[in-house]
Amino acid sequence: MAITRQVITSLQRDGTDMLGTKVLAVKIVDESIVSGSLLTVESNHFCVLKSRGAVLDIYETGQYALTTPDKPLVGSIVQGFFGGASPWVFEVIYINRSKLLVRSKGVATSAEMAEMAYQVDYYVHVDSKAAALDLITHLPFNGNTIDIQEVADYAGPAIEQAINQVVQVTKMENINEHINEIREGVKVHLADFLKVYGIMLNDLKVLILPKDERMRELISLQALGLTPMEAVRYYLALRMADMGLVSAPNAAAGLPFNIGGAAGGIYPLSIETGVPEAARK
Repeated sequence: MAITRQVITSLQRDGTDMLGTKVLAVKIVDESIVSGSLLTVESNHFCVLKSRGAVLDIYETGQYALTTPDKPLVGSIVQGFFGGASPWVFEVIYINRSKLLVRSKGVATSAEMAEMAYQVDYYVHVDSKAAALDLITHLPFNGNTIDIQEVADYAGPAIEQAINQVVQVTKMENINEHINEIREGVKVHLADFLKVYGIMLNDLKVLILPKDERMRELISLQALGLTPMEAVRYYLALRMADMGLVSAPNAAAGLPFNIGGAAGGIYPLSIETGVPEAARK
C-alpha cells in the first residue's frame, strides 16, 4: 500500500459507528497511517495509538494530526527497502465509552441439589484513558474486536461463584427471599473482577428461577398457600384439564371419579365391543 495521508475514523461510509452497542473495542491496522494523518475520535470513544506493541498515545474526543516515526523514511529509501510500503505498522484502537448492556446466564444448584437457572443483566462502561489502557492490556482481542459476549464469558465464573455462595445453602422455595443478598454479592464480586480490565460496573439485575418448568409451576401453586401435596394434585388437575379430561376437578380434590354411580377404576374390556365389562352389566 502506498504511503498517503488519510483520515482515520470509527464511522463507516454509511455514517454508522463500527462499535455500535455490541462492541467494546475495535482495532484498525493500516500501513497508510503516517505522520500528518488525521485521527478523529467521537464523543463516546477513546482512542489508543500503538506501534509494534508499544502505546504511543491515548486520545479523547477531537481530531488530531498524528506524528509518527516514519518521517525520514521517504522516497527511494522506502521504495528500495520496503517495496513502497511503510515499515511502521500502526494500530488504532477505538474504545467504546458508552454504557453497554451485558447478559450472563448459567445454572446453580439449591440446597436440595435442584437446578436453578439464573440470568444477570448489567451495564458496563470504560470511564477514563487509564481504564482504556487497562482494557487493551488485560483483555485480548479475538480478531479485530472485543464484543460484549467476550466480557460475559470472562465474567461468567465470577458471577456463578457469587450466586452459588447463597443458592447452594438455600432451599429452592426460599431463594427469592434472599434475592437482594444475592444481588449485592454479585455486584461486589463482579465490580472487583471487571475493575482489573478497566471496566466499570453500573446497574445490575439478577433473576433466578427453577430450571425445570414443572418445578416453577409447583412452587407458584405453593405460593398460593397450598401444601406440597395439594400443589401436586392441582398441577395434575391443570395438566388433565389441558387434555380435556372431565376428571380434572376430581384430581384437584383428591376424590375418585364415578361413572354412572360406580367408582372409577380399571376394568377389562369386552373383546367384541371394546366397552368395559362392568359398564355392560
